[in-house]
Amino acid sequence: MSKKMISLIIPAYNEEDCVDELAKRLKAVFHSEPQYDFEAVIVENGSVDTTWEKLQRIAEGDPRFRILKLSRNFRMDGGLTAGLDYVTGDACVLMTADLQDPPELIPTFLRRWEEGYENIFGIVTKREGTGPIRTINSKMFYWLAGKLTDGRIPRNASDFRLVDKKVYEAVRAMTERNRFVRGLFAWAGFNSIGIPMERPPRYGGVSNAHTFKVLDLAFKGIFAHSYKPLRLITVFGFLLSATSFMALMPLFFLWVFVGVPFAGFGTLVGLFLLVFGIVSLMLGVLSEYVGLIYEEVKARPNYVVSEYLGKK
Repeated sequence: MSKKMISLIIPAYNEEDCVDELAKRLKAVFHSEPQYDFEAVIVENGSVDTTWEKLQRIAEGDPRFRILKLSRNFRMDGGLTAGLDYVTGDACVLMTADLQDPPELIPTFLRRWEEGYENIFGIVTKREGTGPIRTINSKMFYWLAGKLTDGRIPRNASDFRLVDKKVYEAVRAMTERNRFVRGLFAWAGFNSIGIPMERPPRYGGVSNAHTFKVLDLAFKGIFAHSYKPLRLITVFGFLLSATSFMALMPLFFLWVFVGVPFAGFGTLVGLFLLVFGIVSLMLGVLSEYVGLIYEEVKARPNYVVSEYLGKK
């Protein structure tokens, strides 16, 4: 009987210090699971160091490694999207190249897959080597994403996961441009389970997940998977209008029967600033959604391939 194929998708951006160790540890995992065949699609995501050269040598030494070179950096989700179009396995593992997603956890994912689960993802219980700002950002994102998506995106869920072929084919068929892959897998559903994991520090190199990039991804992820911010604008506008009406009624009677001296200039200025600030915030939320629509209308591809090593 032919063995089932397990595919791996691994975006790599400026990971020259990690890819050799990554290949070494993946080979050890492949050797520990002789009942499966493996293929690893490493997506070279526009690196400016020697990552591409090192990946070429890895692919030349082991045909199980296939290298997809993108024309520039398309971020993590662009790299994952590219890899999804090139894998052929009965199941697929998505992970990072910096070894913060331990390859040694893959056998645990496989055991859950053999039990019938179709979407097995890591739940980060502890983050090593992460600064306080990044930790706070992650907690805020998952709290807000959970509230706005009715808990669809599990708290502390990672991109590190194993998914059945029917799952990754469902996500691959989604053609939207503003892709938050973690959210797409959560939206797709299927029989899912989270596996607690401690995220170790990077094996080497410097993290490219800077604060503003992470926040940008977080906002896109929330806006692409929830309409609640738009509904909150409507609710807030209604409440503000009702409050204003109730406040104007007694002021109107005072003006008719008593007369209102010109007092409270500071209060008026403060209220005007508050109202304009709220309006600006509402316009900002609307502009985020308009921006997402603009990206979708342009219909540009999520990635562009420059070179490819291996068989598709």
